[in-house]
Amino acid sequence: MSKDWKTRTKLVHEGIRRSQYGEMAEALFLTQGFVYPSAEAAEARFLSSGDDEFIYARYGNPTTRMFEDRIAAIEGTEDAFACASGMAAINGALTCLVKAGDHIVAARQMFGSCLHVLKVLQGFGVGVTLVDGTKLDEWRAAMTPATKVCFFESVSNPGLEVIDIKGVSEIAHANGAVVVVDNVFSSPIFSNAVELGADIIAYSTTKHIDGGGRALGGVVCGTKEYIRGPLETYVKHTGGAMSPFHAWIMLSGMQTLDLRVRAQATNAAMVASAAAGHEKLARAIYPGLVDHPQHTLAMEQMGSGGTMVCVDLKGGKAAAFRFLNALKVISISNNLGDAKSIATHPATTTHKNLSEEERALINITPGMVRISMGIEDGSDLVADVLQALDAA
Repeated sequence: MSKDWKTRTKLVHEGIRRSQYGEMAEALFLTQGFVYPSAEAAEARFLSSGDDEFIYARYGNPTTRMFEDRIAAIEGTEDAFACASGMAAINGALTCLVKAGDHIVAARQMFGSCLHVLKVLQGFGVGVTLVDGTKLDEWRAAMTPATKVCFFESVSNPGLEVIDIKGVSEIAHANGAVVVVDNVFSSPIFSNAVELGADIIAYSTTKHIDGGGRALGGVVCGTKEYIRGPLETYVKHTGGAMSPFHAWIMLSGMQTLDLRVRAQATNAAMVASAAAGHEKLARAIYPGLVDHPQHTLAMEQMGSGGTMVCVDLKGGKAAAFRFLNALKVISISNNLGDAKSIATHPATTTHKNLSEEERALINITPGMVRISMGIEDGSDLVADVLQALDAA
């Protein structure tokens, strides 16, 4: 495929493998295994398989490989490995890099399940230090000779803090560590993670990449040496690979990814601007607003405020619940990146397992509501949010 193609063209055409039938749409190879013409051929393939030679669906599949090639081309990495879910991707990306005695520095502003993976690694003897991801001095201070990985979300879930990818990457590389970025809130459309120095980029493809709330999936992007070395070895033997059917769904979703994400970001900016300063709110949080603490960084790093907005209601949990229950267009759920707008109360759902003190440390208040903007008409979303605020 052409490296000169623009993003939307790559999202439609990159990575296509056509069978002898010349099908127009990406083919779904729904098979768990593959046939060899001889015992010698089977032996040879297990010794070394080429890009279009497959062994078992847990190791790879033509449909899954199409998806991996396409996302790597968009992200700007040499290769990618598709996983069963976003958390399978995060777990694989981190676990294959460390052993007992190694050390990870991570931002404390993070999705609850990501924090849980770090706790699991601690149980296996990996040291973990949590820092305020927005403060480069804390990253520097936390580095040790044993530090192998710096891990963070480029835009934190749910507080929408923006982490300086270039700054953290420079600190990590100066200390011989690799940078793993959970890039789900940025999406591949607003990602410049590779150019800014990130080594490994992970996504929950369940979110923007699918975009229709249909299937679980995850992917890890990086160098061919890393992807086809420690990561593939870990994932294929522990069973976290993506199914061919889900890869086929993700390929379909990618065709409209750029169109959807840009429309969602436009809607997010409209809603954030309309809600900012509302009397019922302690704050409206959106990296695209000029009063956001990392607004300048967000514009430099992503070129957009993204697709997510948070509102923090003055009346706490009770007001947040009244707001949620008054919504008419926006649904209450815990996914994000969907074509449909979704609102979530993090303190009682995605981050409920954190203590009250831990939630306060990462600015998750009882009144916070996270809203993932969909592709509905922006004026309808603005009207829905404003009437729900009035009801709160």
